Order: sequence, then C-alpha cells, then structure tokens
Amino acid sequence: MALSPRLELRQGQGLVITPQLQQAIKLLQLSSVELDSYVEGELERNPLLQRDERDSDGETDAPAAAERETEIGETALDRITDAAAAADIDAAPGDLYAEASPGEGLNAHGDDSGAETYQTGGAVDWSRAGRGGGFDGEEQTLEGGAQRAKTLSEHLADQLVVAGFAGADYLIAQVLIDGVDEGGYLRLDLKEVAERLGCAPEKAQAVLTRLQGFEPTGVFARDVAECLRLQLIERDRCDPAMSALLDNLDLLAKRDMSGLRRVCAVDEEDLKEMLAELRALTPRPGAAFGGEPAAPITPDAVVRESLGGLWHVELNSDALPRLLVDQRYHARVSGGARTDADKTFVADCLASANWLVRSLDQRAKTILKVASEIVRQQDGFLAFGVEHLRPLNLKTVAEAIGMHESTVSRVTSNKYLATPRGVFEMKFFFTAAIQSSDGGAAHSAESVRHRIRQLIDSEVEPETVLSDDRIVEILNETGVDIARRTVAKYREAMRIPSSVERRRMLKEAC
Repeated sequence: MALSPRLELRQGQGLVITPQLQQAIKLLQLSSVELDSYVEGELERNPLLQRDERDSDGETDAPAAAERETEIGETALDRITDAAAAADIDAAPGDLYAEASPGEGLNAHGDDSGAETYQTGGAVDWSRAGRGGGFDGEEQTLEGGAQRAKTLSEHLADQLVVAGFAGADYLIAQVLIDGVDEGGYLRLDLKEVAERLGCAPEKAQAVLTRLQGFEPTGVFARDVAECLRLQLIERDRCDPAMSALLDNLDLLAKRDMSGLRRVCAVDEEDLKEMLAELRALTPRPGAAFGGEPAAPITPDAVVRESLGGLWHVELNSDALPRLLVDQRYHARVSGGARTDADKTFVADCLASANWLVRSLDQRAKTILKVASEIVRQQDGFLAFGVEHLRPLNLKTVAEAIGMHESTVSRVTSNKYLATPRGVFEMKFFFTAAIQSSDGGAAHSAESVRHRIRQLIDSEVEPETVLSDDRIVEILNETGVDIARRTVAKYREAMRIPSSVERRRMLKEAC
C-alpha cells in the first residue's frame, strides 16, 4: 500500500466561547461588591461609558450637564488619541451584541418595571414572622453615624500616653500595642520584636509586663491561660491550686474532672468553686470595645409582602450599577478622529460599552427571574418559618425558568435575597431532600436540622438528654426517615456535643 500526501476538507460543529461571552459569564457570577469594582475599571478605561446620574424621574441637572458637555468638547480628541496609543487597537470588537440603536444612550439598571408578583395561596400571619432581621430598618441618623465606639487600640494608646513610658520603652510599647488583636491578645513573638527593634529580650519583656497592667485586665496575654491568670492575679485569687488548673486547661476541655482534682489536689466541692470563678472571667477582654464596622450585606433582590398573601419580588437598585453609553460624546469624537488607529479605537470602545450595558441588563433580568422562582418554591418558609423550608435543587429552578443548571448556580453564588425574615444567601434556599417515612412529601435537610436543635434545646435535666438513637425514633414518629449517622453528622455540623457530654454538663450545672 503506497503512502502519499493528500488534502481533505471536513465539516463539523463545535462550541466556541468568545472572549465577550466569557466576560458575560464572569459578570453573572460576580457579587455586587466585585461588580462595582469591575465597573469602576471599565469607566476608567472606556471614555464612552458614563454613570447614569439622573433622578428617578429621568431629569438631570441642566447646568451640570452643560458643564460636562463643555469639558467633553475640549478634551475629547486628546483623550481618544492618548487612549488609542495606549490600547491594543488590533483586538477584535465585541461581537456578542448587535450595534445599539441611535439615541441618547442605553440604560442598564433595575427598576420596578421588572418586578414580579406571586400568589402564595393565602393570607400570612405576620405575628409568626418576627424572627430574623428585616431589611426596612430605621435609617441611621447623622448623629448616630458620627458616634463611634472607641477601639481597643485607641483605648490602649490613651493609657500609653499617661503611663510614663519614655524613650525606647515608649517605642517598644507602641509596637506591642499594634500587635494586639480585637480580642486583646498579643499576636507578636516577643523575641522577634526585640530582634527587630535591636533591644534585649529582657527589656521587651519588662515593657510587656507593664502593659499587662492596662485596662481591661487580661490584655496583652499570649494565650487563654495567661489571660485568665492576669485576671485572677488582680482579684488575688491565683493560688497554687488555681494556677495548676490554668496549667491543665486541656483536661478541662476534655471534662476530665477526676484528673483536675488530682493535679489541683482539691476535692469535688473546691473544684466546683474554682470552675465557677473561672466562668466569671473574660476570655476575650478586648471584645467589649468597638472595632472596625462590618461591611453590611447589600441584597441583590428584595421580597416584600403585598395584600392578600402576595409576595412582591424586585431588584435592589442600590446593588445595580447605572451606566449609559454617551452617544453624543461618540458622535463628537468619531467625527474628529484623524487617524485609522483613532477610528478603530472609538469603534472598539462603542462596541465594548454597548456589550457591557446589555450584559448588565441581562444579568439583572436573570437574577430577578431566579429570585422570583426561589420565592415561588419557598413561600412556605417566608410565611411560616424554617420548618416549612422545602427541598430544592438547581435542576428544579433551571427547568422552571428555562435555563441551564450552571447558569442558576452562577446566579445564586454570592447573591443575597432580603426577606421579611432576614437577609439570606440564595444558596440557603437550596437544601437536600430527606424522604418521608409515611410516603408523604420529602423534608428539607435544613428543616430537619432545625428540629434536631429544638429537641436538644428542650433538654433541661440530665435525665432528659436524648441520644442520637432516640432522636431518630422521634423524627421517624413525625414522618422523617433518617439514619442515625445522619443525625450525628447534622449534630456535629451544628457543633452540638454528644449526649454523654451534654448529660455531664447538665449535671455540673445542677
């Protein structure tokens, strides 16, 4: 058989994800904070993108708009020329969307026109819906915002000023204060600090000893035992027995009372008194002081109650960027472009701006569609609580709205839904199903966990402690078909100790 070269032409189908489509997918899974950062970068890079600063009625401040137009007219060609020189003008223009229709601009932001309403099937008794934080809380006043609790670092710095430190000691003290975390513990290695500052370790230790006398008592401790020891020393209660107890906190964690009595050389009654003293101490002395305010979660969609048991789902406009493609700016700079490079860059900027605005609009519509379906599926939770949370998976939502499961997964990632029961991540509403023992509807894993916690919280005496096997029997009686290992897994996930440890703790409390 002779071998010879030849040319063949074959035709086939393949899926090619363009760079624009990849960016659209990336936008879909970004959180609101990440999206704001991405949009800020695009506003700096693309001169045709502008923020929509119009009021809700669509009117703008005429003097401000005229001033902005004058500034644009003076610097338009300079900005385009500089940007074209710095950009890769050989990159292909966006082909994900068609060219925008002529007009003043494209708007990408959510409004009430996209809201959807669903019937829940009856009126809601809101006297049962008081659990969880709401999203319509009182607005913070200017006076309230100006008042801020003093941080632990500021509190320690104020004491340092009047403590009488001087020279090198003052510098060492400042470094050690900077190494204290929010709980009041020193997270620096004293030898490394001494080596870095070029001083003797003994000198650094002497400064630390003086700092450990600051308020609140227990600050600058390097571990829990030292923190509790400092507080006991102030109360003049750090005797040899208590010191031995602090040296063997691992036995306390294991609930090894016989071992503690042996190492402390005390009887059972004295050990109970020592443990009571220990419980009265503060393991985190710095927790009483203010810290940096936690960044609030901005929900992507809001669920509100309407009359007649209706749920109204709408996008949160505060979480959506408002952008415009400035067509007048484009007409001005494209008419004044002198070179082919400038014209190519202007065309690329227009295509990129149109794509971004439409991608943001499509992202908002997709979030609203998914959130609305979640509310329709979980209306029982909104009305009656976590016990009525239904099993739900991505496939169910995807089939209901006509999308792929991966799209629903991206939409629900790092997205939050504000409900009358609080703000929840959208993935919270997707829970596994646990079959019913009587052949009825399946139960949500989250609702089963809630039942397990309720059963354990009802234990008030050592005789009432429920074993995992007993919890399985109780759940089976209520129609939940669950195995003992599943109960143990849920209990451990909620950080609830075993029945033996809970019985021992109740005996000690009694």
